[in-house]
Amino acid sequence: MTRWTASQIPDQSGRVAVVTGANGGLGLVTALELARRGAEVVLACRDVAKGRQAATGIEAAVPAARVDVARLDLADLASVRAFADGLPHERLDLLVNNAGVMALPHRTTADGFEMQFGVNHLGHFALTGLLLPRLLATPGARVVTVSSFAHALSNLDIHDLNSEREYRRWVAYGRSKTANLLFTHELARRLAAAGSDVVAAAAHPGYSATNLTAAGPAMEGRHTLGRLLRLADRAVAQTAEAGALPTLYAATAPGVRPDSFTGPSFLMWRGVPAPSWRAPWTLDDRASARLWAASEELTGVTCTALKP
Repeated sequence: MTRWTASQIPDQSGRVAVVTGANGGLGLVTALELARRGAEVVLACRDVAKGRQAATGIEAAVPAARVDVARLDLADLASVRAFADGLPHERLDLLVNNAGVMALPHRTTADGFEMQFGVNHLGHFALTGLLLPRLLATPGARVVTVSSFAHALSNLDIHDLNSEREYRRWVAYGRSKTANLLFTHELARRLAAAGSDVVAAAAHPGYSATNLTAAGPAMEGRHTLGRLLRLADRAVAQTAEAGALPTLYAATAPGVRPDSFTGPSFLMWRGVPAPSWRAPWTLDDRASARLWAASEELTGVTCTALKP
């Protein structure tokens, strides 16, 4: 893969994109660059006020930008359904499953799922399933799910998806990011079996400076640790602009392969987009099928258009 920058994003005019978690960090950069290239972008945000601030910033940078803001709380399946039901677009060219939480103290979603698994995987699984008819009806559509090199921390435990036996925050995070890759693997397999040209791919930002790093300590009032982590971000992390490039590549570059995994070129840490290593367990057909079935049961979202 040659050196790739945001300036190489193809023209996106006429395309409709949904970006989750687009009010800040990687999601905001992703939405901005898609809008800069002509896409109509829906900022899917839990905090609508922050989403509107982000939209205002995009419009200031790109006066011709077409951006909308809609509420989406991935920790509440009722909110996910309301978002999908309220989306006014009949076509959907791009869904970027970007939003996420990282290494939180133990919390549960509105539906009782462990927060990291519930937000990072189940919320996006349900959203993708609910929007799938529009994606299938749109030629050349893509689904890009943002994982992490931290997926290598842990394989999934299909018998304890919600970490009920023992909760360790970084293990739970690693499992949720493994779930992102298994979901992409199974979605790509099912799309191919259905003869669809929709591309399901994954990306990761390496180590990028975003608000995720200090969110967990802040929830516990560990402000000193939060400040130290933010200092570490400034010292060794790449910018959000650089961290978003793998996502933008997977979302827009010609010839992106189904079930590909794109990340930074240097040790999966930083650098230009390149094919990324992934743990062997994220390519396990049996594990991905079992996770898919469990996710359908837990969310109540069944992707009838894609058979096993």
